[in-house]
Amino acid sequence: MEKYIKSMADNARSKLEKSKKLIEHFTQVAASNGVMLDLDAFSYIQTIGIVATAPGLANKLLNITPSERDGLFAYSEIAQRLPPNRFLEGYFVGKDYMLMAHPCYRRCMHPMANWAPRFVDLFWRFDSPNIKKFIAIDEDRVRINVDRSAYREKDTWYGAPFNEDIGKIKNGTIKLRPSLDLESHCIINDIFAQTYCLDIKWSEANQIKTFQALEIKTRDIQIIADDQTYFPARYLHAEFDLSTGYFRHFDGAIQFFTEEEYLRRRNSDFNITFKNHEHIKARSKKVFKLNGSLNVDSWVEFCCHFFTANPLTFEYFTGAYPEYVTDTVAKVRARLL
Repeated sequence: MEKYIKSMADNARSKLEKSKKLIEHFTQVAASNGVMLDLDAFSYIQTIGIVATAPGLANKLLNITPSERDGLFAYSEIAQRLPPNRFLEGYFVGKDYMLMAHPCYRRCMHPMANWAPRFVDLFWRFDSPNIKKFIAIDEDRVRINVDRSAYREKDTWYGAPFNEDIGKIKNGTIKLRPSLDLESHCIINDIFAQTYCLDIKWSEANQIKTFQALEIKTRDIQIIADDQTYFPARYLHAEFDLSTGYFRHFDGAIQFFTEEEYLRRRNSDFNITFKNHEHIKARSKKVFKLNGSLNVDSWVEFCCHFFTANPLTFEYFTGAYPEYVTDTVAKVRARLL
């Protein structure tokens, strides 16, 4: 973690050094609007870009009075001056700077974090002739690298979200991981139950939608059997009958990977088993099975409890971490900065 923090700081200094001309230009733009900035006002934030910070900076640059008594700005009024970009949700794009949505929309409401999924994205794209949109902005900060660069957190979650209407879930692979900035031993142990990732796959054939999930733990979770060290992973498999609206089959197992298999599998997904040159077929021990008609709510509950204390499961089914995890992550990040 110390090496990670140092590398982040070194990267930030390098980015700022390469952006000297950009910073000098924006300093002049701010001065013409009555805001005096020095070099300490500028920072590089990996999840955002080059950021200028000063009390009321965005308000002074925009020079628009909030249209609502609660301090909200009319989305359309800002958009007339700084057009929003559908590929850069959360930003209004100007010639010299980009206005940002309020930090409350960021993960854990932390000003250094990326946008939390998926309110800002939906709000930016929502357009109805019968509805007026109002938004709170980041009043003290603006982004000054005006380009289409964006921070995509596909290293923590990619794939289609869950839907209680199982038939509407897109087929394909899903992968969830704890955020990479939390990869200290104690945090992963305490908050994420020593989980490295959660892999999920949905597929469909002949009116049957098949679910697979594999929970891979960190390297320190090992067992010894027959004088061999294995890395255990919990596995779930289910078959949903689209014609009846119930799961007809549900079973769980423990898969046992050798170290070589574990290292190859943890950063891949279920499709690796179909690549002949990387075929991985772990040893497996089935631990339960349910046959019959199982409703979606009961199935979800069984899934969550089988992957004991793993908030990634909760995140997949609800779209967010449990509240206690969100609060703890925010406190941890505050200490790291």
